[in-house]
Amino acid sequence: MRLNPHVEHAPGYPFLRLAEARQAARERGIEVVDLSMGQPTDPAPAVVREALAEAVATVPLCDYPTAAGLPELRAAIAGWIGRRFGALVDPEREVLPTLGAKEPIATLARLFAREGDTIAVTSPSYPVAERSARAAGLPVAVQTLSAAGGWLPDPGALDWSRVAIVWVVTPHNPTGAPAPLELLDELAQSCRRRGAILAVDETYSEFWFAGDPPASALQLPDRTGVVVFNSLSKRSGLAGLRSGFVAGDPEIVGRLRRHRSDTGTSPQAFVQRASIAAWTDERHVIAARERYARKRELLAAAARDAGFADAGAPAGIFLWLGVPGGDDLAAYERLLERSLLVVPGSYLGDGGEGYLRVALTGSAETTARAAELLRDAVAAPAGVA
Repeated sequence: MRLNPHVEHAPGYPFLRLAEARQAARERGIEVVDLSMGQPTDPAPAVVREALAEAVATVPLCDYPTAAGLPELRAAIAGWIGRRFGALVDPEREVLPTLGAKEPIATLARLFAREGDTIAVTSPSYPVAERSARAAGLPVAVQTLSAAGGWLPDPGALDWSRVAIVWVVTPHNPTGAPAPLELLDELAQSCRRRGAILAVDETYSEFWFAGDPPASALQLPDRTGVVVFNSLSKRSGLAGLRSGFVAGDPEIVGRLRRHRSDTGTSPQAFVQRASIAAWTDERHVIAARERYARKRELLAAAARDAGFADAGAPAGIFLWLGVPGGDDLAAYERLLERSLLVVPGSYLGDGGEGYLRVALTGSAETTARAAELLRDAVAAPAGVA
């Protein structure tokens, strides 16, 4: 069987490696406390469950969903953007419902880059933008982020030659650093001068625990060449619905919509109906943010007691911990042997070496047990957390 060589020779998806490690640990008799995945475990909001049940009972299941999505859902998303960020977007031209955020993120490079174009990404970071670009046979320019730079990209350090897409994740996964609106504006202007796209993954926009709420690139006065991705997977804990949106420059959104007619990847109509309920209800989001804050405080205190450094920013749904001695793989393996599964930072790119990513998504019971295991890590030999 012949495969696309760019796919065949791509490095393994890091979370598949974690799944294999989890299974191997269980086969050795280890009861794994898993804080590796950014997958919410809180019960689905009742308002969404009720809307979903009603939609399944009433929506025709013989009709294909439209490429543009339901007008009511586009209006609900535009309404949320207006309330949350004070930005006015046209639901007809600037909003497109998607299968979560991963689907359009993985599609962008295949649609908007030509042979020889470069895709600019950061390290450490969520790997899908880079992996999808490589699968399309496109060169990738990786900028390594650092604590000294606030885990934010430096526009002056980018190689702008032949750049087609510049990716920013804000709040950043894994460090939680929110990009200031001024930085997004600077990047957007630089992209426009070169005919490039600024692509902004804002999946974690609703989780912050100090300071002002994270900004959105949709707040920019000029959104030409700018496209934003968001999802109900994190905001509302509805990863199983696979529901999100892309919004911004109407030309980019329109081309994505036309491409959807070829791929048939529109969310099911009953999922879209339930999504309307999610985007129009803020109470469950506020409650989730309060739960994450409590879990973050508990895990951060345990990590400090064990000698780990809280090296990230107070946003997002992960703790980003500096490892004493800098060997994140050794720390990861030692914690796993003690039942705690987290993500070694080097799995997320070279810029993650020396750090661990710990998810705040476990139940209260799981988080409490994980805090105990983290605190016990203080007994590790010097140089190995």
